[in-house]
Amino acid sequence: MKLKIILFASILVILISGCAKPDHHPKNPKYEIDKPKKKYSKASKENLSKMVKKLQGKPYVWAAEGPTQFDCSGYTYYMYGSMGIEIPRVARNQAKKGKLIKQKDLKYGDLIFFDTTKRRTGKITHVGMYLGDGWFTHASTKKYEVTYSRLGKKYYKSRIKVCRRYLPPTLKSNEPIWNVSPNIRLSSSKKSNKKEPMTLISKNIKKEKVSRSRKHKLISMNGSYIQVGSYVNKPESSVIRKIELLGLPYEIIKFPKNGKFVNKLLIGPYNSANEAKSILSEVKRNINSGSFLVKID
Repeated sequence: MKLKIILFASILVILISGCAKPDHHPKNPKYEIDKPKKKYSKASKENLSKMVKKLQGKPYVWAAEGPTQFDCSGYTYYMYGSMGIEIPRVARNQAKKGKLIKQKDLKYGDLIFFDTTKRRTGKITHVGMYLGDGWFTHASTKKYEVTYSRLGKKYYKSRIKVCRRYLPPTLKSNEPIWNVSPNIRLSSSKKSNKKEPMTLISKNIKKEKVSRSRKHKLISMNGSYIQVGSYVNKPESSVIRKIELLGLPYEIIKFPKNGKFVNKLLIGPYNSANEAKSILSEVKRNINSGSFLVKID
C-alpha cells in the first residue's frame, strides 16, 4: 500500500511539472552552454525549414539553447549547430561573425540583429532568422515563444542593426522557401502589398459586416486564427460555403511545407486567442472537427 502511494505521488509530480509553464526569466539561469548535437549531415534550407516548423511555439526561456526551450540567440545557435555550423552563442557575438549583408539582400536562413532597448542604445539585444518575403522566425520576448513576425512591422523595422549570413556560399538560396508565387493576386479590392510574406488569395466578406456580426476587429495578417485545413490545391468550395453561411471571415494563405507550398484556410483574424477559441467549437461542429488555433505575430 505504501509503495502504491509513493508511485502515485511520483506520477502526480511528473504530470504537474509537465503541465506547468516554464519560468521565462528563471532566478538561477543555466549559463552552462549545451552544444547542440549534429542532427543533419549538411546545411540546407530544407533542414532549416524542418526545424522552424518543429520548433514553432516552443517556450522562450532566458539562457536556454534547446532542445525544448530557447532564448533568441539560443534558438539560432541550436538550429545552426544542428546542421554542424558553429556560431557564437550570444546575439551580440553572432552579429560580429558571418558575412555582413545589406537588408535588401536578405535570403532564407540569414540572421537579423536588433536593438530592442527602450532608448535604442545601439546594443544588439535580439536576433531572428529570415524566412523570405519580409518574415522572420525568432524566440520572441514579447510572446514568450518561438513565433513568426513581420520584418516590415514598425517595431522591428526601426530596430534592425545588422544582418549576417552564416550559410555556406555554395548553398543555392536564390529561391527562398518562403517565397510567394508571383501568379497569385488579391481577389479583393485591396491592392497587393509585395512585401507581405503570405499571399492573400481571398477574403469572403466586408470588414464592416464581420465586425457587426461577430463583434471583433479585423487585423490584417496579424492575430489569432482558426486553421480549418491545409490543401495542396485550393480548398473545396463546399468548405468555403460552410464558412460563408456562418458569417465568418476567412483567408487563404500560401505557406511553406517541405520546400513546397500549401494553401492554408484560416478563419479570422481575432484580437486574442480567447476570442478565436470562443468560435472554435462552432467551427469544429459545423465545418471541420480537426480545426485548431494558430497565431501570427
